[in-house]
Amino acid sequence: MSPASASADKTERLLNLILALKSARRPVSKQKIRESLPAYAQASSDEAFDRMFERDKDELREMGIPITTTVIDVLFDDEVGYRIDGSETTLPAISFEPDEVAALALAARAWSTASISGAASAGLRKLRLSGVEIDESVAAGAEPRIRTKEPAFEAVHAAVSALQPITFGYRKNDGELTTRHVQPWALKNWHGRWYLTGFDVDRGDERAFRLSRFEGAVRRKGRAGSYAVPSDHVPEVALEAQLPEPEGTAVVRVRHGRGHTLRRHAQRTTELDERWAEIEVPYRRGTTERDVVALGTHAVAVSPPELVDGVRSALLAVARAHPGSPRAGATGATGATGATGTPRSEAPA
Repeated sequence: MSPASASADKTERLLNLILALKSARRPVSKQKIRESLPAYAQASSDEAFDRMFERDKDELREMGIPITTTVIDVLFDDEVGYRIDGSETTLPAISFEPDEVAALALAARAWSTASISGAASAGLRKLRLSGVEIDESVAAGAEPRIRTKEPAFEAVHAAVSALQPITFGYRKNDGELTTRHVQPWALKNWHGRWYLTGFDVDRGDERAFRLSRFEGAVRRKGRAGSYAVPSDHVPEVALEAQLPEPEGTAVVRVRHGRGHTLRRHAQRTTELDERWAEIEVPYRRGTTERDVVALGTHAVAVSPPELVDGVRSALLAVARAHPGSPRAGATGATGATGATGTPRSEAPA
């Protein structure tokens, strides 16, 4: 039996035991429990059943589910019964503040893939049925999206959840198409792109893969639950290791409370006034431009000239792509100035 199958059987057995003891109106004897629950009825001997039942009781108690033991017949004090008091395991009514409800509604709208949006919608539906009023109009002005347009996302997400090895075609930086055999560990949205981290079986080492470079179908290659994710695995660390070597230092001005991605790599930070700070970060062509552009008017590219030119070009491209949009107009004017030069009215000299 595979580890995943054994774990599923144990979970089902514990749930059945909880339901049986919680729904019983009076204490249930051990023999009755064995006869009623298939998992116990299939025990090879009385000793095997006793060991299984004792382990399950201990595990439920460790989970905070109290099992009470009561003498069934006062004339036979060795005949005991078991029961779970419903009042000890029933959660109190859940209540939410208006801002918490709005956050839940906003989170449910963030996912655009079918598999995850279904779970989010089901969660909101359960809240409504329990009496929580969901006013989604509160978040009408925001349109969050966690984009998962990569065709490989669904299959990779399923493999990560099931701990199942996969194989796929992968296009390297130089354009070469390779076949990879990977034990998926985690999915991470990083700098606006989706990445898979995991163990590359052929290379015998941890690797990170950008989903947009997957080619063809993602195929399962092995049993679910056949490996474990290292307890010390941090996706961000693996992704940082994939970054190219910096080409020098970039100077960027950012508003207070903004630019956390840039600030995390800051080598020096100078507070300019109550609204702006100037930071020095490693300059990686393409990556640094993208981080600054993503901040819009909340960041100012100061140097090197390649960074300033790259940010300006990106913002002007956005403005040209949306010529009739008021928001694009702001990007082409104030936004472009804010990201590539000092705005006269806001950023300090």
